[in-house]
Amino acid sequence: MGSRRHPDDPTRTRLPPEDIFPIHDWRVVESRLNLKKIAQTETIFSTANGYLGMRGAFEEGGPACQHGTFINGFYESWPIPYGEGAFGFATHGQTIVNVPDGKIIRLYIDDEPFDLESAFIQRYERVLDMQNGTLDREVLWETPAGRQILVQSRRLVSFHEKHVAAISYRVTVINAQAPLVLSSEVVDHPAPQPQEEDPRLGRQVGEVLMPQASDCADQRLLFSFVTRRSGMGLSLGVDHTLDTTCTFTVNTICASGTGQVVFNVDAEPGQPIHLTKYITYHTSRSDKTDELKARAVRTLDRVLTHGFDQLVKDQRAYLDDFWECSDVQGGRTHPRAQQCIRWNLFQLLQAAGRADYAGVPAKGLTGQAYDGHYFWDMDMYMLPFFIYTAPRVAKNLLRFRYSILDK
Repeated sequence: MGSRRHPDDPTRTRLPPEDIFPIHDWRVVESRLNLKKIAQTETIFSTANGYLGMRGAFEEGGPACQHGTFINGFYESWPIPYGEGAFGFATHGQTIVNVPDGKIIRLYIDDEPFDLESAFIQRYERVLDMQNGTLDREVLWETPAGRQILVQSRRLVSFHEKHVAAISYRVTVINAQAPLVLSSEVVDHPAPQPQEEDPRLGRQVGEVLMPQASDCADQRLLFSFVTRRSGMGLSLGVDHTLDTTCTFTVNTICASGTGQVVFNVDAEPGQPIHLTKYITYHTSRSDKTDELKARAVRTLDRVLTHGFDQLVKDQRAYLDDFWECSDVQGGRTHPRAQQCIRWNLFQLLQAAGRADYAGVPAKGLTGQAYDGHYFWDMDMYMLPFFIYTAPRVAKNLLRFRYSILDK
């Protein structure tokens, strides 16, 4: 027998309001910006492929609770102190690293920043599309000078290209000429300070990444890092294309692991300005930064040749195959049930799809909670689903577990 829960019961299920999050079987839709729920929506709208994950924070940098970009198995270590030593005590812990953020694209009109927190927004919609594997957004912004700016973005973390994320960012000044700036950046965000002592929130281990090299040429940025204690290598690269009939200039700056590619555009009314940003991350268990940089260069060369549309097509093909084997239809006890079921299945794929040589962190790749650790009961939760729907993923998870049994 079930029991009725009082409306104020904290364990009672709270469904999102339909006027902000309308019901849709295949999409999670946010039809109005809710600043009070930024932390939750950054998790709900996260995009990942099992190797690389990005929290659903906005490209413009704010408002944000925590910008987060995570790579499965890429960690910093820290010493575990004991009052007394004893046989079998672990000497070091590990924490997943929030790596430099390659998704930032800041927009300025008349040198005034586009800031969702203060802007006058006439239309807003953000969509996690679970069939296409994309995070889409459309915003109509009116400036104090009366200029109307349409901003349309699409973000994906590729299942087909394991090391790649990409953003299509299209801006149209509808009713005026205006000086417009797009600043595409790589940013190392400061670590947020925990608000409470809670072991689930993840450990802050100070400055982790030591820059090894920063290179910029044309519209490309390349960076190499080594973690301070664990000695792991990271290479990050971004490159761009800009399509527009408007005149523009480009300026590229990089130093100490951060950089900018700044496009100054003379925007004409009704003429789209379409920036495409390609982002790649490569990691190694040891300091192989030269080799990782070469891999990043090859990856960027390839995806620029293929283009963003090809990434979208490959993403859809991957997900068509996933849903053909994995979709669960039914659960019509509530109008939102189908959406909830599919969102949970989609999260399983985002957490494990390309976790080729690793386990699955307790929170997937949506944040640093639990330090990004793999729990020993991971298999019990993941394998029953993947054995029947995606045997390749199940096989990879079992191989990972087998590889660490001696430890």
